Amino acid sequence: MPTLLIVHHTPSPHLQAMLEAVVSGATDPEITGVDVVRKPALSATASDVLAADGYLLGTPANLGYMSGALKHFFDTIYYPCLDATRQRPFGYYVHGTQGVEGAQRAIETVTTGLGWAQAAPPVIVLGEPSKDGLAACWELGATLAAGLMP
Repeated sequence: MPTLLIVHHTPSPHLQAMLEAVVSGATDPEITGVDVVRKPALSATASDVLAADGYLLGTPANLGYMSGALKHFFDTIYYPCLDATRQRPFGYYVHGTQGVEGAQRAIETVTTGLGWAQAAPPVIVLGEPSKDGLAACWELGATLAAGLMP
């Protein structure tokens, strides 16, 4: 069964709402035959990445950069997963109050280096997630999971 790995750093209620929307989309009853695994960024391992068929990443923008937790995740999985995960689909969401461009750039730089294939546009939410922002998160989760359906 294909696996979607959701790696997230969720230190706030806003990010929790975004994560819940992503998971809700990924686990929609119309999407079948896909296992959805959630892992906090600080506990996700190279084994988790190697066992998955696609990835969905979530982070706050801290001081204009991805969270240290997501950076740590990338630092620990980069070389062990470099060759084995090329062309696997991924998507991501970022929450911030301003200046999220650095976080986006960092994620895109690392995932380009890994050779991952972006399967959906990123979801960027500034401030409190609106109904539209949460709907975009739901759609992101659904898109990534549906793309892995057998």
